[in-house]
Amino acid sequence: MHTSGIREHWLKWAPILKVLSVLWLVLALFMAVPWVVLVIEEDPDARAFALSIGIVLASVAISWLATLRVDISLKPWQMFLVTTFSWVSISTFASLPLVLGAPHLSITNAVFESVSAITTTGSTILEGIEFLSDGLKLWRGIMQWLGGIGIIVMGIAILPFLKVGGMRLFHTESSDWSDKVMPKTGGIAKATLGIYCGFTFTAMLAYWLSGMAPLDAVVHAMTSLATGGFANSDASFGAYADSPRILWLASLFMLCGALPFVLYIRVLRGARMALWRDQQVQGLLLLLATVCLLLTLWRIWLGTPPFEALTHVVFNVISIVTTTGYASDDYTLWGHMATVAFFYLTFVGGCSGSTAGGMKIFRFQVAMLLLISQLRFLIHSSGVFVSRYNGQTLTDDITRGVVAFSFFFFLTIAGLALGLSLMGLDFLTALSGAATAVANVGPGLGDIIGPSGNFSTLPDAAKWLLCVGMLMGRLEILTVLVLLTPMFWRQ
Repeated sequence: MHTSGIREHWLKWAPILKVLSVLWLVLALFMAVPWVVLVIEEDPDARAFALSIGIVLASVAISWLATLRVDISLKPWQMFLVTTFSWVSISTFASLPLVLGAPHLSITNAVFESVSAITTTGSTILEGIEFLSDGLKLWRGIMQWLGGIGIIVMGIAILPFLKVGGMRLFHTESSDWSDKVMPKTGGIAKATLGIYCGFTFTAMLAYWLSGMAPLDAVVHAMTSLATGGFANSDASFGAYADSPRILWLASLFMLCGALPFVLYIRVLRGARMALWRDQQVQGLLLLLATVCLLLTLWRIWLGTPPFEALTHVVFNVISIVTTTGYASDDYTLWGHMATVAFFYLTFVGGCSGSTAGGMKIFRFQVAMLLLISQLRFLIHSSGVFVSRYNGQTLTDDITRGVVAFSFFFFLTIAGLALGLSLMGLDFLTALSGAATAVANVGPGLGDIIGPSGNFSTLPDAAKWLLCVGMLMGRLEILTVLVLLTPMFWRQ
């Protein structure tokens, strides 16, 4: 009886382990890229990557052999576990080169850096990034590039072969509730990856032709489209502050990463106006234009030359709103009004179905529609009002989802900020640190974690707490919270 119980539990968990092993294999293959670069350059860090790849492949082999006879047929509750465990385990494995390589980071710092990379947050504890090996610089970019499109989404092209419900798996990670544009999940995954790669190679070429060194062009292209924010310099994009062309290109590619990829597919399939007719895109562009205009006028009033003011405002506003986290200038020095504005922008995020984090613009739009509907009801209590978004009626499940997510989003930030304050962090650092972690933005506010600082001086406990916040934000909070409910485990 005891043996049968153990076998029953094993059959529940074995499919999860088998899927994770496939995702770990994908990670190992990408880890081989910087290893090859380091071998060619005869850099000592090549050994660290070789050992890291060996550890990951050994884990893959053990897991695959242990589950070889297991038939994969994931149930909904297992998909939530796969989604959460994949991000946690991949972040852990991805940290190995940072521990074994030249930086020789502590486990806490290495995991913080990798979680920040995989979740495309962009917060860093590293100093002297310019002096890292080419392989480690490339690996930081690759981690963000993988996290941008989502390790789960990348696996969708493989998982149907393993008889896994890919679309359901995709929706446990993404907030995108758009209509399907292709009948098969594999088709959506391949089209999305194709577009993502196309944008990335275009950005690489554009950066290189604009004067970036080849390695910098590659890394910044990956982190721009991933809306991740890792740069190859401690100064972030401040290293290119005197190159307006590069700043404008980066602004364009960050914006491309923050738009719904499903709409790019529609455009390629003939719906040429799909992007411009989408309410999410319209709302995001309107917000960006309004904020950029106001802050540009503010900076001109303070004495900054008009074109310089416009360039840096557009770059930094798009960077924060899309949750990329690059900085071309310390915007906390632009005055108190600008500082408060950037704090508010931290919460926005890009569009649903993009690489951006944050609240997502559609939630603000849906909340506004609900507010208008409620005001109408107060005036005409017997009236029946139907709210529509993108031509579709807002159903109860969508509104419930928006309300629940919004509540727990801010509750999570409040809880993290309280925890950080208990560790001795000042109010501004604690609150902005919690916000930037959950929103996956990167820089916070203040002298410690602001755009000109980093997270290296924070206590280890604070870094682990922020890792939790980054993962919860990347997985849209409810995906993680559902694992904490007793009814979930009763299944």
